[in-house]
Amino acid sequence: MVTTETPPAPPSRRPAGAALAFLRNTWRGLTAMRTALTLLFLLALGAMPGALLPQRSLNATKVDEYIAENGRWGRFLDGLQFFDVYASTWFSAIYVLLFVSLVGCLLPRTWEYFRQMRAEPVLTPRNLARMPHHATGETTLAPEDVVAHAERRLKGWRRTVRVEADGARTVSAERGYLRETGNLVFHFSLLGLLIAFALGKMFGYEGQVIVPANGGQFCNSGVYNYDSFRPGLRVDGTDLNQFCVKVDGFDATYLHSGQAESYRADLEYQSGDDLATGTWRPYRLEVNSPLRTAGDRVYLIDHGYTPLFTVTFPDGQVRTGSVQWRPVNPVTMASEGATKFDPPGVTDPEQRRKSQLAITGLLAPTAVFRGELLDSAFPAADDPAVAVDVYRGDLGTDSGRGQSIFSLNPQMVEEGKLVKVARQNLRVGEQLTLDDGTAIRFDGVRDWVALQVSHDPTQVWVLVFAILVIVGLGLSLSIKRRRVWVRAAAREDGRTVVEVGGLARTDQAGYGEEFTGLSRDLLAKEEKS
Repeated sequence: MVTTETPPAPPSRRPAGAALAFLRNTWRGLTAMRTALTLLFLLALGAMPGALLPQRSLNATKVDEYIAENGRWGRFLDGLQFFDVYASTWFSAIYVLLFVSLVGCLLPRTWEYFRQMRAEPVLTPRNLARMPHHATGETTLAPEDVVAHAERRLKGWRRTVRVEADGARTVSAERGYLRETGNLVFHFSLLGLLIAFALGKMFGYEGQVIVPANGGQFCNSGVYNYDSFRPGLRVDGTDLNQFCVKVDGFDATYLHSGQAESYRADLEYQSGDDLATGTWRPYRLEVNSPLRTAGDRVYLIDHGYTPLFTVTFPDGQVRTGSVQWRPVNPVTMASEGATKFDPPGVTDPEQRRKSQLAITGLLAPTAVFRGELLDSAFPAADDPAVAVDVYRGDLGTDSGRGQSIFSLNPQMVEEGKLVKVARQNLRVGEQLTLDDGTAIRFDGVRDWVALQVSHDPTQVWVLVFAILVIVGLGLSLSIKRRRVWVRAAAREDGRTVVEVGGLARTDQAGYGEEFTGLSRDLLAKEEKS
């Protein structure tokens, strides 16, 4: 009776081994140079929305306007974090993967490079005639003399002299190692740029502030002095670099089309020991000429106008208001805003809230009237005028909630707590009178400037690494790796056969001419001798 046994099933791969193999293959793929290049391309591609679309960190208002104008498409882009590109999950993932990929592929490559630098040039191939470049000749010189001359001719090459088993003498020479040096410099500098950018985001900060251009001051003593402030991940705003600036004046020039040609602000600043002595130093601040002091940079980024209003209340008390209005038309500098007043002498909180005033509307630096409608024809303050709406009531400033200095609380208007009591166009010196006898006079405009303070402790390193990237790329593109071998073998008749072979390790363009000149010099020298 014949019995058959079913062979046992092959053992399945253990889950731990499969997971280890998956991780190993993933790491190999991630640390491949082609993966690093792909991630670098994706990083550049991912940065394009940050340059083409408004970013919420820079101008949240423009982002809201873009979403409102584009509807579903704007909301779709917002869902993909295209308005917060540099803080998005996908951009950070590409950034981190690129960093890991560069580290993973550069470390073994660097180790291999140092091993090659310490190693001797490779042995001379047996059949030099198979080399892409080859030449041969005969001479009466001894092989030792041939090799000596070859060494002199190949000065500057990494070379090694060997004696083969049949007595032939060879010279192995290599050149162009700086190509790989440049390649490593390029990639390590790129890695350094990534690290510098990351550290800059961690320990840097950036803030904007509006300062009146008639002696207004700003001190970098805390985040509360800024209108907007974006700290790095490791910045809490309690240890900012100490300096102060004072804006004494502002000057702008415009083309006939209304386009700004130049902005210049006359500053005085103090930092370091000047803070203790009270010394102010002058500086001419321009758009592309920032003030660098105390490790920070101060930029001139914008300009606008502040309307001046004088309010005379029924009891004869006078209040003046000067609050900056924001430009809504960058070409004509037509501006909108709100200047708010509390009634003087009113101590009852309820009565005070019911009697607050707000002047809002449109400011035209160079007024032009189209019927009753006011518009601006030019950005310079040649003939300023305002079209104002005056509101009386509760401004909502006591609610404990922050509100924009450029507009009224719409909820107060909708609930009827803030009522429009007058509307009128005013030129400089003109006034309107409310029903209770309050007089509001428009007294002209003043300039304000928007300053940006930037602190980046890695900016010098960014510059250094950027230069090294260019240097490394130039070396890797301009230098060619090549090898040359010389074999001198004595024949029985006393003559010496000389063979020269060459191989380009990279692009062969240009090496043929170099090899031809080198071999001709070697062989011609031997023949002359």
